[in-house]
Amino acid sequence: MTSRTLPLSNKRVAHYLEQGAGEPLVLIHGVGMQATAWHPQIEDLSSEFRVISVDMRGHGQSDGLKAGAALPQFVEWATDFIEALNAGPVNLAGHSMGSLIAAGVAVTRPDLVKRVAVLNGVYRRTEQAREAMLRRAAELRSGMIDVETPLRHWFNADEAQQVAAQKVESWLKTVNLAGYATAYAAFASGDEVYADGWNTIACPALVLTGADDPNSTPEMARQMARAARNGRAVVIKNERHVVNLTAPNEVNRALRAFANGAASRKPRSGSVK
Repeated sequence: MTSRTLPLSNKRVAHYLEQGAGEPLVLIHGVGMQATAWHPQIEDLSSEFRVISVDMRGHGQSDGLKAGAALPQFVEWATDFIEALNAGPVNLAGHSMGSLIAAGVAVTRPDLVKRVAVLNGVYRRTEQAREAMLRRAAELRSGMIDVETPLRHWFNADEAQQVAAQKVESWLKTVNLAGYATAYAAFASGDEVYADGWNTIACPALVLTGADDPNSTPEMARQMARAARNGRAVVIKNERHVVNLTAPNEVNRALRAFANGAASRKPRSGSVK
């Protein structure tokens, strides 16, 4: 894959990885991760698509945002990035925090999005869940970083899951703390920012999560898919939060079908694995 940088407005720079040719498929990772977190999708889907995996602002080699930036600022950045690619409407997929960004772009700039895929997204958290997220965001702003807690929530004890957990651990331990804290705060308070806009999303929308994900629950996925005009929910059994790494074959099949137009039908829910 090729490492590239792209100048954006206001002298900002975005870093991304690119591989393949064909219709563009833009991937946005979750908070604390980096563009390489999509490596199973880059390697597989680049046989059919121009896969573009971008470092979120404040992560990897992409410029950061000022402390206190909220989800709309990340959506503006993603919009700026897609426009700078000059590739026409794109297939857009996001994971976790990246899924909030992808949905925000689909709501605010539908002209830029041909299809949108939301992996392990959140939608109208409970007050208890939101308060827990905000507490963790405050800890990060104070300079504290707890790597073990998310790893316990995101992965089970299976060997394959632990291999993925080791990769995620290495990314979390090397992430820019200021960028991580800013993005996490936006993620913690962002689940309702574009929630009311889901019913305006007219393009095909794939909403995928793991059956055992306690934060991005199957019910959240089904609610988002029902709210969209052309949505489909997919729930992968026995999986948790980082499904693109722990169930890459199932995720790649779902993304390939989605990007090839199979998600343009209206079935509301489904399951794989």
